[in-house]
Formats: sequence, C-alpha cells, structure tokens
Amino acid sequence: MAMPAKKNTLKQVPSSNSLDQRQLPYNIEAEQALLGAILIDNEAINKISDMLLAEHFYEPVHTRIYKAIHNFIERGLIASPVTLKSQFDSDEALKDIGGAGYLAKLTGLSAGILNIKHYAQIVYDLAIARNLITIGQDIVNDAFDNNLKEPAASQIEKAEHKLFNLASEGSSDKNFGHLKNSLTDAIKRAEFALKQKGEVSGVPTGFMDLDRMLGGMHDSDMLILAGRPSMGKTALAMNIALNAAKAFRAEFNEHKKTENLSPSEQKSVGVFSLEMSAEQLASRLLSMQTGLNSNNIRRGRLDQKKGEFDLLIEGNKELYELPMYIDDTPALSISAIRTRARRLKRKHNLAFLVIDYLQLIRGVSEAASSNRVQEVSEITQGLKAIAKELNIPVLALSQLSRQVEGRDDKRPQLSDLRESGSIEQDADIVIFIYREQYYLERTRPSDGTPELQAWMEKNGEKWMQSKNKAEIIISKHRNGPIGNKFLMFDSNTTGFNNLDESYPINNNSESPF
Repeated sequence: MAMPAKKNTLKQVPSSNSLDQRQLPYNIEAEQALLGAILIDNEAINKISDMLLAEHFYEPVHTRIYKAIHNFIERGLIASPVTLKSQFDSDEALKDIGGAGYLAKLTGLSAGILNIKHYAQIVYDLAIARNLITIGQDIVNDAFDNNLKEPAASQIEKAEHKLFNLASEGSSDKNFGHLKNSLTDAIKRAEFALKQKGEVSGVPTGFMDLDRMLGGMHDSDMLILAGRPSMGKTALAMNIALNAAKAFRAEFNEHKKTENLSPSEQKSVGVFSLEMSAEQLASRLLSMQTGLNSNNIRRGRLDQKKGEFDLLIEGNKELYELPMYIDDTPALSISAIRTRARRLKRKHNLAFLVIDYLQLIRGVSEAASSNRVQEVSEITQGLKAIAKELNIPVLALSQLSRQVEGRDDKRPQLSDLRESGSIEQDADIVIFIYREQYYLERTRPSDGTPELQAWMEKNGEKWMQSKNKAEIIISKHRNGPIGNKFLMFDSNTTGFNNLDESYPINNNSESPF
C-alpha cells in the first residue's frame, strides 16, 4: 500500500506585502474638529501640547496647520483663520479642498466639542497605532532577510529600542529638536536646583561632601567608580544605591500626599551585579541598614540577648519597601544590559542604574570579540548610550591596573584605568576610591615583634590618620570641580558614612573649576 505524501507542517506567514495593502488607521474628522477647536480658542492648545505633536496628524496639511497655530501662539499672536490666511494662500495642498478658506471650514466642524483632550487622545492613539504597524513591518522584513548579516539578538535589540522609544516618547525615531526645547529643560533644572538651595539637583549620593561637589548624579551622565580590589568599590556603590532608593521612596511618599500618583510613577534604582549574587548584596544592605557585622549575619552569629535578630528583622522591613531591583545574571552583554534596563524603565520608572562591574560585561560585535580594547570601548559607549537614551545617571564600577601597586604613592590616577582610554573619554565623572589603611595594614609587623616599634615610629601617625577613612578622589568632572573628599568606612558593615567634621584631616583639597 502506497504511503500518503507527507504534508508540509510549516505555518504559512503572510507576506509584508499583504500588510501594506491594508489601510493605515486614521480619523480625519477628529483631526479637523481638534484643529477647529484650537482656532476658536487658542488657550485650548495648552491642554494638549504636552501630549500631541504635529507629526501625530495623519493628514500632512493638518500637520502644517497645527505647526503654524503653535508658532503663532508661541509668538504671542492670535491664531485664527484670518491671521493664518496669508500663510496658506499659496499652499498647493489646500487648493483642492478650498484653499485658505479651509481654515474657516475647520472652525465650523468643531461645533459641539466639549472635551478637546478626548479628540487629542484619538489622534494620538491612532498615530501610535501607525507607528506600531511600521515597526511591525520592519521586524517582519528583517526576520525574512535571509542574508543573516545581523544576528537574531541584534534584531531583537533593534526592535525593542524602537518599541521603547515609542512607549516613552510617542515616536519610534528621535530627530532634531529645536534649541528652545533644550533651553526649557535647562531652566527647569536650574529652577529645581534653586529650590534645593544650590546643593543637590540630581540623584543624591547620600554623602554631604560628595553631593556638594557633584550636585548629585545628573540625568544622562555616566559615572565611573574605580579602585583596586578590596578598596570598597561595591560597598560604596551599594551605599549610594541604598541612599538613592531611600530618597526616591521619601520623594514619592511626599508627593503622594498632594497628588494622585500610581505606584508605577515611583522612581527606582536598578543594580546589575555581574560579580556577586543578589543574596550577598542583600546581606550587605542589611548590614549597612542595621549596623550589624556583615560576617556575623552570614554565619548566623547574632546575639539574641542583645536583640540582634529582632534588629535584623526591623532592618528587613525598612529595606523591603525600597524601590530597588537587582539582576545578578553573570557575563551579560552590553546589548542585554541595555534591553533589561529599558524594560525596568518602562515597568518600574528606572531613575538610577549601578553596574558592578565594567570589565565583566561582554561586547557583541565581531571586532570586540578579537580585540579587548575595542570591546571595552564598545562597552563604555554602550553605557553612555544607556544613560542618554533612558535619561538617567549610570554608575559603573571599574578595576584599576596593577601599576598602582608599583608606586610609592598608591593613589589612583586616570592613567591607571584598565584596558582602554575610552573609559576616561566616555565618562562624565571619574571617581577613585583609596584607603591608605589597607596598604599600611599589609606592611605592619605582627604584635610583639621587635620590628613593630620601628614601624610605629615611621608610620604611626599615618596609621592613626588613615583608620576607618576612605579618600574619594574626583579626577574628572565634565561639568564641575575636581578634588578629594573623605568618608568614614566601617569594615564591620562595609558601610560608608559622612565623616565627622572633628576628624583630624585636611579637607581643603578641592581644586577650582
């Protein structure tokens, strides 16, 4: 008996051509009524201008009319069919629909509009739908491309980038913006800084001296925190992340008293920990919060008589509500970090990102896989791109080369940044952490030995001055001063604190801007 022919079980996907034949969604009547309402009452544009842009109109003529109305109102002029007539008398596209008289027709079509926001929402939603269709067609066309010049991961990255821009900005492609928009943002930031009495206008680090010098960590800035192993890079970064999360929580609770805010509007902190597990970081945060020895927490050496476990539970409750998210996936690529950061921005309003640490990130290009310097350059450029795209400060930790150990003065310098000059080049701020106590401890003879007395005579004063002290060296600051500040370091909790002003150090090392 002959066997039946085997059927092809592959699902047939409609070609992109069939998508192109469908009519894009639009509503000309809603556009006409909206424009007519603005021509009748120019104040109405203030209710919708934050949401609706000229490019959201489907009809090109309506795009030009909306731009003209907007320009007239911004110049303090009245925008009406009479005042706009001369501007559209020679418009070829208007001739077939009545010429400049079409403007007067629009006012008639707006009769009965009570809620202009409703019509603006219709126009906006349809524009987003058209953008989604365009993005979908691009995704399909890229996927059908048999050249395979672009790996699948890169295609997903590109698609998610377009979708993120569409979700956050209303347009899948950013373009030139007028200087006036940037000036408005600059004035708003200056006004906010003025209200903060000139101290912190960005995301606070939680350390007074650092915040005074940096003014907080600003949106779109990439900060590098570098140091040799065991200097306390991760500890300081987690301290800053903890302080920022507390500040975001306090800010949200304060605004919630007077505004109807949803939980998704609360700003959050994201941490990519490529070296330590999320559980290890959580233990460190508990130690910082409670003041309990981090090693004792890990080993369960808590004194019940002193109520240390109860203190741990209270600390856990306080940390539990903080808007902080940790991803401890190892060996992430820069494209994966970008993709996950976008998701966190979209879902939890990411406002500050920490990455521990830069040298553990992988590049994705072919050139990066064969050349470490090019790979680090790709990574630093990617981190800066994340900061600009998401409009958040990004703090990335970095290891220093061993050449530091060969110098008498082991304070780090910009030239010590490991593997690539692009770290220094792409960073807006470069911060080094240096603890002299760490190096002195490794040369100190054992107690009871005859060498100890000679060592104390030579290093005793430096030893006392450096105990529990960390020097924070700001070596590059694109928009402000450089200099040195000092923090108190508690090795028991791996926590940092503001240094007591009575501490015997010279803290006047700030250089002029």
